[in-house]
This record gives sequence, C-alpha cells and structure tokens, in this order.
Amino acid sequence: MPLSVATRRKVGNTALELPVFGFGTVHVGGLYHPVDDATSRATFQAAWDAGVRYYDTAPWYGRGLSEHRTGAFLRSQPRDEFLITTKVGRTLRRPADPSTFDRAPWTGGLSFEVHFDYSYDGIMRSYEQALQRLALDTVDALVIHDLDIGYHGDGLAVHEKALRDSGMKALTELKASGDIKAFGMGINTNASLVETATQVELDFCLVAMPYTLLDQASLTTGMAEAQKRGVSVIIGAPFASGILVTGSSGPAHYAYGKAPPEVQARVRGIEAVCAAHDVALPAAALQFVLAHPIVASVIPGGAKPEEVMQNVASLAAPIPAGFWSDLKAQRLIHSEAPVPA
Repeated sequence: MPLSVATRRKVGNTALELPVFGFGTVHVGGLYHPVDDATSRATFQAAWDAGVRYYDTAPWYGRGLSEHRTGAFLRSQPRDEFLITTKVGRTLRRPADPSTFDRAPWTGGLSFEVHFDYSYDGIMRSYEQALQRLALDTVDALVIHDLDIGYHGDGLAVHEKALRDSGMKALTELKASGDIKAFGMGINTNASLVETATQVELDFCLVAMPYTLLDQASLTTGMAEAQKRGVSVIIGAPFASGILVTGSSGPAHYAYGKAPPEVQARVRGIEAVCAAHDVALPAAALQFVLAHPIVASVIPGGAKPEEVMQNVASLAAPIPAGFWSDLKAQRLIHSEAPVPA
C-alpha cells in the first residue's frame, strides 16, 4: 500500500507516533535565498492543506526566523491536530551592533548571535526561548542540535561532556514531566552517528546527510547501531540538501555546498536509471529512505507552495521494483539497502 502523509510510525520505545512525512522549515529561514513573509505563509498553508501535520524547526534556522514563522502559522491551528519538534543546544542573544551584524550563512534571517550550551541550564534556556519564539506552550520532542566536529572543532569534547554531565538530565526531566514525549539528536555525519549519538540514551536521531539515495555508508555502521539500540531515525535531508531535486544539471547543492564532480557523476547515473523506468528523481529519494525499518519520518523542506506539493506527490508516486534492482545492479545504491516493496 502506498504511503500517505497521514501514515504514522512509532518513535523508539516512546508513545510518540510521527507522520511518515513532515515539513522541514530550514528554507523559510532563508537558507539559499530570502523568503518573504507572504511566501512563507503560503508555503505553510499549502503543507497544511495537503494534510501535513508534522513540522520541524530550530533556533538556528534563520537565527530565530524559522521558529517565528512556524509558530505564527501553527498557533492558529488546533493544537491536537499537529506535531512539532524543535532543537536545543543554542541560545540566541542580541549582538553588540545589530546594524553591522553578519547573518551568514542565512540570506534572510534575524540579527541574533548564537551561543552554544549543552549543559542543563543551556538546554532549559534554549527550550524556553524556543517556546516563546513559537508562541506555543508545548512541543512534542526536542533535538540536540549540531553536536559535531564541523561546528565545534577541538571544543567538541567539552560540549559532549556538558551534555553527558547535566544536559541529558534536563531532557529526561522534561520527558518525565510530560513536557515532551521524546528527545533525539541531530546528526550531520556518519562519524557523529557512531561516536557521539552512542554516548547517551536517545529515542531517535534526526539524520541530515549520512543516509540518502546518494550515500549509504552508514547502513552497516551508524544506522545498524541505531537499529540495534532501538533508536528511530528521522531523515532530515532526503534530497542531500538539493541535488536530488534539481538533478545534476541544476544548482547541484550537496551537503549545503557545491556538489563535487564525483557526486554529480553518481547523480547522472541515477538519473539514467530514472529515465529508463520513468521515475522522478525526488520521488525515488523520498521513498528510498522511508524503506529502512528504523526510519519513522522524512522531513523535506520547501521555500514555496509548489515545492511542498511536489514533495507530497512524490511520496505516493508509483516506482517499479525493477528500478531498485537496476540501481543495485549498477552499484548506484548499497546492495543490502532496504528498498520499497
């Protein structure tokens, strides 16, 4: 039976059940280009009208702008009809001179400095700030955000220790009190999935890049370890940050930068198989990640209504079994990767 936006899957050993399809709000924070208020509102409305009831955001997206926009839309919807996740580990504060503040990497966004803090106080403060930006009094789950070497370099061990020593206490308290139903960790690399996510007990991992139609290096390592531990996965970047929508001839964003030649070549190979089977590349990317048994949800983003509508349509697009077998035969995906039935 084809998946729909209403299909739900259980998260770890919790009572939380997430729709298999959600809306990631990084783009309304101004990831690659500014998004005006009217377009942002129309994009949220298109998602809601299409039946999307799971929304993921973060303080980092647009330096607070994404949470403001997400909350501005959702606070007028019945609270028992949607689920929302946001992230902790960053607090925002006014810069010394807002007039000269550099908002990079956001092309839109707000003028707020980021302060990393994974301690008990830092987790609680970022949670409370998020609720205020969202104008909501509850979120369904929290995600420990960007605890990896790419952001912290030599300081990673200090932040990991802060999380182990006291930050996890904040999350377990919030879950025990019923403030949240689950907590997880955002993951950008396979190394983090293996080395950082395993240091603490989690309900889920929000995996941004290490498991996509382009990269299954984590299949027998990080994903296998998560499965062994009963940790669910939410796929946060099913299009590998862009190239699995635009294709090899488009802007070719990969891992939030320019796709290297070898990645573009791999995409061209997948595109050839898509053409042979009359399959759209974005549909293949979305449905592939959802075939893994520990994946509870996928949350592609969108900067305008038509992008959301395309993603919803891709979820249920028919894909013949021969397409997946050809990808494996041509070594374009891992031979042991789960594929849709």
